Amino acid sequence: MAGVSGTPYSMEGGHSSSSFSAATDDVNRDMTGGFFSSDQTRLEELKKMLDGNKDGQKLESMKRIIGMIAKGRNVSALFPAVVKNVVSKNPEIKKLVYVYLMRYAEEEQDLALLSISTFQKALKDPNQLIRASALRVLSSIRVPVIVPIMMLALKECVTDMSAFVRKTVAHAIPKLFSYDPEQKDALIELIERLLTDRTTLVAGSAVTAFEEVCGERIDLIHKNYRKLCNLLVDVDEWGQLAIIQMLTRYARTQFLNPNVEDQEVTEAKFYSSTESDSDSDDEDEDEREKKRKRKEEKEKKKKSMYVMDSDHRLLLQSTKPLLQSRNAAVVLAVAQLYFHTAPAAEHSVVIRPLVRLLRSHSEVQWVVLTNIATVTSARQGLFEPYLKSFFVMGSDPTHVKLLKLEIMTNLANETNISVVLREFQTYVTSNDKEFVAATIRAIGRCASNLSDVTDSCLTGLMGLVSHRDETVVGESVVIIKTLLQMQPSEHKDLIVQMAKLTDKVQVPMAKASILWLMGEYSDRVPKIAPDVLRKMVKSFPSEEDIVKLQILNLASKLCLTNPKQTKLLCHHVLNLAKYDTNYDIRDRARFLRTLLFPAEKSVISKYAKKILLVRKPAPVLESAYKERNQWQFGTLSHLINSSATGYQPLPDFPLEQPDPSVRNVEVELPWKSEKKTKGKGKGKGKKPGKSFLESFYSESTEESGSESESSSGSGSEESDESGSGSEESGSESEEESGSWATESEPEEEEEDEEEEEDDDEETDEEDSDDDESEEEPVKKEPVKEKKPKPSEVAKPTKKSPAKKKPDTVQLLDFGGGDDDAGAGAAPAPIEASAMLKPSIASDLDTLETPSKVIQLSTPSSVPRQSFQLLHRITGKSLAVSYSFTRKEHLYSDKMVDVELVFTNQGDHAIQNIAIGNKQLEAKMELHDFGQIDSLAAGESISVSIGVNFADTLNPAKFDLVTKSSKFPVKIEARVGELIRGIVMSEAMFAKERGKLAGMNETSGQIALNEAIEPSALVERVLLVANMSVVSSQSEEGKVTVRFCGQTSCDRVAVLTSVAVDENGKAKIVINCEKIVIGSMLLKEIKAELAKA
Repeated sequence: MAGVSGTPYSMEGGHSSSSFSAATDDVNRDMTGGFFSSDQTRLEELKKMLDGNKDGQKLESMKRIIGMIAKGRNVSALFPAVVKNVVSKNPEIKKLVYVYLMRYAEEEQDLALLSISTFQKALKDPNQLIRASALRVLSSIRVPVIVPIMMLALKECVTDMSAFVRKTVAHAIPKLFSYDPEQKDALIELIERLLTDRTTLVAGSAVTAFEEVCGERIDLIHKNYRKLCNLLVDVDEWGQLAIIQMLTRYARTQFLNPNVEDQEVTEAKFYSSTESDSDSDDEDEDEREKKRKRKEEKEKKKKSMYVMDSDHRLLLQSTKPLLQSRNAAVVLAVAQLYFHTAPAAEHSVVIRPLVRLLRSHSEVQWVVLTNIATVTSARQGLFEPYLKSFFVMGSDPTHVKLLKLEIMTNLANETNISVVLREFQTYVTSNDKEFVAATIRAIGRCASNLSDVTDSCLTGLMGLVSHRDETVVGESVVIIKTLLQMQPSEHKDLIVQMAKLTDKVQVPMAKASILWLMGEYSDRVPKIAPDVLRKMVKSFPSEEDIVKLQILNLASKLCLTNPKQTKLLCHHVLNLAKYDTNYDIRDRARFLRTLLFPAEKSVISKYAKKILLVRKPAPVLESAYKERNQWQFGTLSHLINSSATGYQPLPDFPLEQPDPSVRNVEVELPWKSEKKTKGKGKGKGKKPGKSFLESFYSESTEESGSESESSSGSGSEESDESGSGSEESGSESEEESGSWATESEPEEEEEDEEEEEDDDEETDEEDSDDDESEEEPVKKEPVKEKKPKPSEVAKPTKKSPAKKKPDTVQLLDFGGGDDDAGAGAAPAPIEASAMLKPSIASDLDTLETPSKVIQLSTPSSVPRQSFQLLHRITGKSLAVSYSFTRKEHLYSDKMVDVELVFTNQGDHAIQNIAIGNKQLEAKMELHDFGQIDSLAAGESISVSIGVNFADTLNPAKFDLVTKSSKFPVKIEARVGELIRGIVMSEAMFAKERGKLAGMNETSGQIALNEAIEPSALVERVLLVANMSVVSSQSEEGKVTVRFCGQTSCDRVAVLTSVAVDENGKAKIVINCEKIVIGSMLLKEIKAELAKA
């Protein structure tokens, strides 16, 4: 039993002893440096794992190494072992190796140089993350030897298909420029190329590189200005900051000052009044005529109002939505843009967003409040309605309290001073001495700025003089002294009360203020001032330096005004100061002795009274933040009130308007230039079709890489983007190419007939004729210069082999036309040279992306949903509802057709119903209806309006007006109604879906309550979104339906796939470049399917 009972005891003792020894080892390790030896052992283990043959161990070791780097550990000793794995075929290992190399490449440059060939090979890796990481590592090796290699890598990657790689190029450019500024010209060319990139992922980084390398080259921004303004909303937050900062400086150099109008009008009034006063009766008629003409010219100048440049307005409209950003830095950047470039009347737009930021962390509050304090020091009316937002909270840190106090003082005026002083009265009781002192100074500023409350403030401050805290008493005395200096004659009794505090006050600054008052206004208290001096002379040796100086000052002044009583005291004080340890006091005493008691007749002694007894001007109490207006808002220099490293002051507005045409971008269509060539050099032996294709593909191949990802959404204005898919042409099969070309032959005949007619009528106006004959193909291309005329859209196909010119190849409308007619007609004989080769056909096939196809499908017949726009009570008996018709609006194909139904539910007719003021966001448009003259009681009428939501979910806000009333209303943008169904084959759907993978794909799952048929599934989805069905499959209980469409404004493809398995789980996948539209559409489809 003893042995059995002893076993647990020994085991327990063993555990406790081992844990104790482990703890002891940890302590010893910490005290003797064993911690580092343990790290060394760990590094050896990691090195063995990296040298092994198993990818799993290598991956695990790399994860541990990156974790150690994140904790601040030094793992540079593993550089040789890590760099060997840069050739690993495992992409996960390679990514982590590149992360490590980016950290230590600059420290271990020699070893990193040995792997340059591997990095160069990685630049051609299929994985975009590997390519970008390799470029990052190359740019991190700061050795002049690799500058040529780095330049070649940048030139190659600037045309990469991946926007992420191009973004990395933009980040690498400033690094290369920092250690080799001689490459500036070559780098500017790369920056110019990146600035033309239409991908939002690249825009912010390109602007950052521009600012760091060639910020003075403002000419590079001209052509990209409007594009940057339009892309600004979709750029990432830090990219938005860079673009806004750059556009602020751009606006200050390219646009006129919008706030100079008032100065000009005032000046015109001044001169006109001066001239009118100078007119006299004795002037002759000629002089009066000249005066009258000059007066008219002045009046014209006065009436000529400032008109803001359209591009200036575009900048303000594009940045206004960013005031709702969740990033405080973006909101502050937009605010500084408005304060520095917008008209003063529009500054109120940024006030509410800035106040909203006060709910953020204390660090954000400090920065925002500093900027608000600067604004309120100059324009207090902007933030006056939000005074209560600046009331001090008990949890606020001291620096935030002081800023709020500063702002409240700036906002104080006759209307709100009672509220402000009531708050200050509470703050004085705080335990924070620094805050209490600042509150007393704030009360003094309010009293000095508002004469109506000066007496009440003085009374309150005198009450604080008896406070038990010396800091409060001292600050109160200093402020009272300042206020008394403004109106000394009216407050003689207060000066007497201050003199009685000389013995009680111990704060040096407060005691010095009392002595200054006694000396300055000794004539008002002639009996009290000498007694104060007598008391202070006794304690002179023990006083602080600032008090000693004021005792000398008081003695010298009293010696001049009351020499009988104070001359001996003055001598005594000067003798005491003669041997003081402070040289300032000794020098002051020596100066005063010479001035008051000269040994010989001195000229300066005659002016002693004028020097010492001259009246001093009252100090002006103003905000300390007033001087910060010299710095740009939102910058570090403004925050610290000093010029920070790298700070560049904002340029002044130009006096004359620079040429606005430099921002106009003209896109020359390649087929138009080819037409001009054909018209000039037309001959029998020439084949213009062949030359056109050669020139077209030679240009597009050079510039295809950087445009492929960005062309689907907004890059439809550059001709080189139309060839972005040329690299994929080799993958197309010959059978697809052949059938594709055969189906389009009738349309080729039609186009060739039109060309024959144009050639027969060859005149000086041939170019314009060609443009008309080419209108239908132009409609299919990305560039939308003109809208086709109804007479030119559909022309009947005529077969005339004799007139056919087969040697001309055009970009045809392969998606449209009469397919039946083309299929049933016998092919006309054509020459072999005009046959489309399979490779050319496949190349042209890649041009037909969903974002460019304009063959719309017929809207599905689903029940139309109606929404309330105006309630009958709010609308004073006028009720309005709206619904989306899913038809193409007649005014613009970018607009969504909305039907409004007006119903008069009152007893009297409603007259003159129309749309009034429109409050639309940037790029949104609204085409209103004709005025409804009268709507009788009980009647209803429907009208149609067009709304261009610009592919955003912002509501269209406007006013409905009648003869006697105005009602603000808004039409909410429903994401499904912003889409239009298009015709697309299943093969094309799969191909385009592959292009829109990754970040452009949004997916989700939902469990259905019951089994659903394909037809019901289609009906549910079409009820949400205006799309067309590509395919519908049902096999073994699984249902898969695919839908396609494009956004109404930017023609961005929206591909949707809904798959329901046998268990009733539906998986929804949406591919769209506009991520917001994709995610919102997914949410609405899931909500609709949940009802099933």
